Amino acid sequence: MAEVIDIKKGIGTGKWVLLGVVLLILAFKSVVVIPAGYVGVQELFGNVRKDVLPAGIHLINPLYKIVKMSVRTQELSEEAVVPSREGLSVTLDTTLLFALKPSSAAEVYRTIGPRYVQVVVESQFRSVIRGATASYDAKALYTSGREEISNQMMNDLTPLLASRGITAEKMLLRKVTLPTILSQAIERKLEAEQQAEQMKFVLDREHQEAERKRIEASGVADFQKKVAEGLTESYLKWKGIEATEKISSSQNSKVIIIGSGKEGLPVILGGN
Repeated sequence: MAEVIDIKKGIGTGKWVLLGVVLLILAFKSVVVIPAGYVGVQELFGNVRKDVLPAGIHLINPLYKIVKMSVRTQELSEEAVVPSREGLSVTLDTTLLFALKPSSAAEVYRTIGPRYVQVVVESQFRSVIRGATASYDAKALYTSGREEISNQMMNDLTPLLASRGITAEKMLLRKVTLPTILSQAIERKLEAEQQAEQMKFVLDREHQEAERKRIEASGVADFQKKVAEGLTESYLKWKGIEATEKISSSQNSKVIIIGSGKEGLPVILGGN
């Protein structure tokens, strides 16, 4: 009889232990932590709640399934061979920066699922890349048209992703690879244009130097003209008398003949 009582007591203790374990599991599942840069989508038996859980610690119904979805900026790179307007095959290496809208996370999960990047973003991205280049020449992709094409792809892609709850942040056209023959022809043309610009610079510099010399010669001529106008007969005689006076006052021996020189100036002979 004592053994029967012990068995019953053991069964009762086991039930309490099992109940404690169940309660502990429920308590553990009632607490969820959403990391920074994520939101939590709440699903209960296939029904998705519209409101999402922001980053932090939350007490929830333990029956809810919580799907954590990133709302951080994500990067998607694509290398595609696309046609230009003239039918040439051009290789584009592009990168898209995008992010899931926190307020749209529940709807994206409900209508697309957690693989929304592969299902929506990649497919739309590839479609826009191929469509944007068809209206441009290959040269435009290689030179100044790159920024314009990048902006056009961004403008085409933004509304497509926005309608699905995704924000397109930036489109980067990192590299353009043209057919070898075309790229060499473009490089030769660019080199010729650079040489022409250099020659234009040299000619402009020579023209400026010639202009400088002309102005300098004109200034010298004006100076000589003014000097010549000031050299009158009286002025020259006066300077001659001045020079004769200085010579005659020197210590060197000399013979001075008065009135025998040109214009009646004294003639000085001898002297060392």
